[in-house]
Amino acid sequence: MDKGQDRTRRDRGNGPMDEPPPPVGLCHCNAIRQGARQVTQFYDRHLAAVGLRTSQYSMLVGLRRLGPIAINAFADAMAMDRTTMGRALKPLERDGLLAIGPGPNGRTRALHLTEAGHRRIAEAEPLWRVAQAGFEARYGAEAACDLRAALARVVRRV
Repeated sequence: MDKGQDRTRRDRGNGPMDEPPPPVGLCHCNAIRQGARQVTQFYDRHLAAVGLRTSQYSMLVGLRRLGPIAINAFADAMAMDRTTMGRALKPLERDGLLAIGPGPNGRTRALHLTEAGHRRIAEAEPLWRVAQAGFEARYGAEAACDLRAALARVVRRV
């Protein structure tokens, strides 16, 4: 094996260099991402009628629940990095669904849900409930509950 191949195998974190990488089907990250894409597309189809993606709906509902909150704290609460959070907030701010203003200490910026944001959640919630029920009908209500618990453990432990 030449030095380039040696470095590449080491960089991929495959363990001892004489072991082949695990098959893609055994990769936990890949399996979670594939499942997340399928579920996201399923919910997105339901929420499209009100012009929201499920990620946007989740952020609006999270902001409603947490109230005015600093951007960094909201990113932590949503398990997102600050840069990704900033990009995700732009279309919601552009559409007037949330506002970004000075935080309580004047050094930070805080988010708050606008009246338009509250109205959009009210429009989207029945569609989200249909998606939720549809997912449970296909996947199983108990299995869906177990899945949420397992994914919550992933967020806490990884």
